[in-house]
Amino acid sequence: MESILFYLTAVVAIFSAFFVTKCRNPVNSALCLVTTFLCLAVFYVMLEAPFMAAIQIMVYAGAIMVLIIFVIMLLNLGSAVKSRTTHGMAAGGILAAIMLFLTNYFIRRGDATGVGEEITSHMIKQYGHTELIGKAMFTDFLLPFEIASILLLVAIVGAVVLSKRKV
Repeated sequence: MESILFYLTAVVAIFSAFFVTKCRNPVNSALCLVTTFLCLAVFYVMLEAPFMAAIQIMVYAGAIMVLIIFVIMLLNLGSAVKSRTTHGMAAGGILAAIMLFLTNYFIRRGDATGVGEEITSHMIKQYGHTELIGKAMFTDFLLPFEIASILLLVAIVGAVVLSKRKV
């Protein structure tokens, strides 16, 4: 049953990611990107990482997509259709395939995670608690967390100032 869910979600994720690049309307492309983000959240749930799934939905499928939709609306990209070149798409596909192979290789070897043994469900439950993530984020990494939030605030104010019409 889990494999059927995985393959069904994978097919939906691949098709929605494909349509992100093929949709001519930027709003439709953004909606396909939301579908891809939701499929990634399902993958996180299947990997027994519910905190990451919730963050994926709240941050990426929620907040980041709202910002992208605002930019599309402010720039009025709905009427502009850009010509596409096949050179960039082919190079991007080759680069994506190489990155997929390298990621798979390093994860299988265990060097990317710093764990030399197989990652099991018990290990995820032991080290992947939400409490540990929150404690590390608000104690050890508080300054980078606050800097990132101020940077996002400045970017939003800058977007509003740039999009403001002359009074």
